[in-house]
Amino acid sequence: QLQFVESGGGSVQPGGSLKLSCAASGLSLDYYAIGWFRQAPGKEREGVSCITPSGGTTTDADSVKGRFFIYRDNAKATVYLEMNNLKPEDTAVYYCGALFLPHGICNTVSGGYEYWGQGTQVTVSS
Repeated sequence: QLQFVESGGGSVQPGGSLKLSCAASGLSLDYYAIGWFRQAPGKEREGVSCITPSGGTTTDADSVKGRFFIYRDNAKATVYLEMNNLKPEDTAVYYCGALFLPHGICNTVSGGYEYWGQGTQVTVSS
């Protein structure tokens, strides 16, 4: 079974940067799109970014376009989320999940993601 461990969260000031990592084990990621999601206190989980199995295509939520960048290193079975120009509204627990997607483009709104990790906390505050 696929398992994820997220890391890299922390506390930063507005405008700062963080790089999150999502390390996978248990199964090959060759046919899985990986998505980053976040959940703020009192809010529902929302999709942030996703990347296709080959890494050739990414999809980002409007709220993070131009600031967050998702990429993957399949040799290391790790997916990264580079977050720049962080804002207080980015504060949340960030999770990664996998979607079996041998073909096509991923999105984070249609559901189907599974194998969630424990999450990593990101806090943006002055």
